[in-house]
Amino acid sequence: MTARVSLIVPTQRRPAGLATALASLVAQTGVDPADLELIVADNDAVPSAKAFVDALTAPFPVTYVHEPRPGVANVRNAALALATGDLIAFLDDDEEAPPTWLADLLAAQQALSVDVVFGPVRGRAPEGVRHRAYLEDFFSRHGPDDTRVLDSWYGCGNSLIRRSALSNPTAPFDPSRNASGGEDDLLFAQMAAAGATFGWAHAAFVWEDPIPSRLTLAYALRRAFAYGQGPSEHCAAQKNLAGIAGWMLAGLVQTALWAPIVAIKWILAAPDRAMPLDRLMRGLGKTLWFPPFSQTFYGRPA
Repeated sequence: MTARVSLIVPTQRRPAGLATALASLVAQTGVDPADLELIVADNDAVPSAKAFVDALTAPFPVTYVHEPRPGVANVRNAALALATGDLIAFLDDDEEAPPTWLADLLAAQQALSVDVVFGPVRGRAPEGVRHRAYLEDFFSRHGPDDTRVLDSWYGCGNSLIRRSALSNPTAPFDPSRNASGGEDDLLFAQMAAAGATFGWAHAAFVWEDPIPSRLTLAYALRRAFAYGQGPSEHCAAQKNLAGIAGWMLAGLVQTALWAPIVAIKWILAAPDRAMPLDRLMRGLGKTLWFPPFSQTFYGRPA
């Protein structure tokens, strides 16, 4: 059977989060289940999610694929290799979609006639977590208050992609980003260069519930540093020396501007002191993008 929309959930050893994500997909309303299929791609060394996925009751076909090669690009590509849909909807295994999520994404895609649609992400953290407001904002995705065409892009989680816009429909994600992440940012940059269009579905939000090990200031700042590295790394991959120099200079300026603010905020123990530190780390990342400063977030070890 060929589906209209392939729902894809990559996962790695997150049974509770996966259960929440899949339950939210099974409960989608406003769409015909006959148009859907679900593919769960497991990136654990062993097929640890298989029994749970096999036992899932859903009104549409469910396919489980085990991708033992570690890496976020590998697991996304493994799912896409089995997808049959004209449209690909990505939901992460730490996200929960409201019942109208997919219908809202599809409505925006139809209204805007774009190749990729993104929706908001609302981060959630338990009571008592230090720097909770910053962390919830860090794991959130903000955008316009209305549905509109965008001139840029966001990450892959909570997105709807027109498959025909992919230059390689079965393996579009670059394995060189397996460990560091940013494989989606690289893909969308390549799509933009090829003329792809992007849109924002303001009503199609999802909740994100990061695992406890990620709900720390140290983790978020390391990710912020890696996000800063992204533009410089992209220019390096394109052998764009002028672009590298420009981003490195921008990083130096950003670091210099935020450093005194960070010092003052932390001396005063200001409640919002994590935010300027985040901006400083992103500036440092733009400048220190090369080894040995490369970051690793994905792979086999727990």
